[in-house]
Amino acid sequence: MPIRIPNDLPARTTLEREGVMIMTEATAARQDIRPLRIGLLNLMPNKIRTETQFARLIGATPLQVELVLIKITKHTPKNTPADHMIAFYRDWEAVRQEKFDGLIVTGAPVELLEFEDVTYWDELRRIYDWTQSHVHSTFNICWGAQAGLYHFRGIPKYALPAKAFGVFRHRNLNPSSPILRGFSDDFSIPVSRWTEVRRADFAGQRDLEILMESDEAGLCLVEDRAHRSLNMFNHIEYDTSTLAEEYWRDTKAGKPIALPRNYFPEDNPNAPPENRWRSHAHLLFGNWINEVYQSTPFDLRAIGRETQSRPERMAMPAS
Repeated sequence: MPIRIPNDLPARTTLEREGVMIMTEATAARQDIRPLRIGLLNLMPNKIRTETQFARLIGATPLQVELVLIKITKHTPKNTPADHMIAFYRDWEAVRQEKFDGLIVTGAPVELLEFEDVTYWDELRRIYDWTQSHVHSTFNICWGAQAGLYHFRGIPKYALPAKAFGVFRHRNLNPSSPILRGFSDDFSIPVSRWTEVRRADFAGQRDLEILMESDEAGLCLVEDRAHRSLNMFNHIEYDTSTLAEEYWRDTKAGKPIALPRNYFPEDNPNAPPENRWRSHAHLLFGNWINEVYQSTPFDLRAIGRETQSRPERMAMPAS
C-alpha cells in the first residue's frame, strides 16, 4: 500500500518521480483497512525537504500510511513559506486529543542551547508526556533524540570540540533486534551535529539498549522500551546532497566548517557524493513501521492502554 499525503504537498512530485506510490485521499477512503497514522513533528528549518525525506522512507513499505504534519503551537518558522504551513501543518494543540500509531520528532538547529533555553521547550516536554498516552511508538531524530532522553531519563548532552560531520561506519550491536532485522554488521550513516550523548550516562538505566554505535562518531541508535521510543542521534534520513548543501552553506557564510569526512570522492567538494546509506535507511524505517503495525491496537482509541501481546493485525477490516 502507498503513503497517503495531501494532494498538493510539494513532496508529492518528488516522490512520484522516484517511483514511490502515492495514494489520493479518495482512493484511501475506498479501502477497507485502517491506515497507520504517523505524525511528523517537524522542527527542522527546511521543512519541505524534511517532509520529503521522511515521506520517502515511510512510503516505501507495503502498508498504507497516513502522514500528519505537526508543528509547535504558535511557533512561526523562518525558512518555510507561511502559506505552506497554513495549508499542510496542524498545531500540536489541535491534534493533542487524537491518537497516533507513530510519531517522528525531527532534529532542530538549537543543539548548542541548553534544553531549558529553547523557546518551545515547555511545549515539547508536554508533547513527550503526551506520547505516553496518545502515541504507540515514537522515533526521535538527532536533537529530538537527545531531548527525549533528557526529558525522560535525565541523560545530558555534551558539546563537541568540533562538529561531527561526515559519513561514518557504524556497528550493529544486536543483530537479533527486530529493529535491525536484515542489517549488515557494519554500515554507513551521515552525521551532522555539534553535541553528543555518552555511554557512561547510560549506566544503571533500565530498559535502554544501545543498538548502533560508531568508533568515530559515538552512539547512534538507542531503544527506550519503557517509553516506547527509538532515539537516533544521526541523520540516516538525509538525501545524497544534504551534507554538501550544509558544507557549502556554511562556507559561503564564512562559518568555520571542515570538509565532511568520508563523503566527497577523494575529498573533492566539487565531485558529486555517493550515497552509501540509502538501503539501510529504508530498512530501518521499514522495520520500525512493521513493528508498529504488528503491535499497535486496531482500535486507535486503545493506544496508551495496556495492550495484548499479539493484537489484531492492522489489515483486518473493522467489524
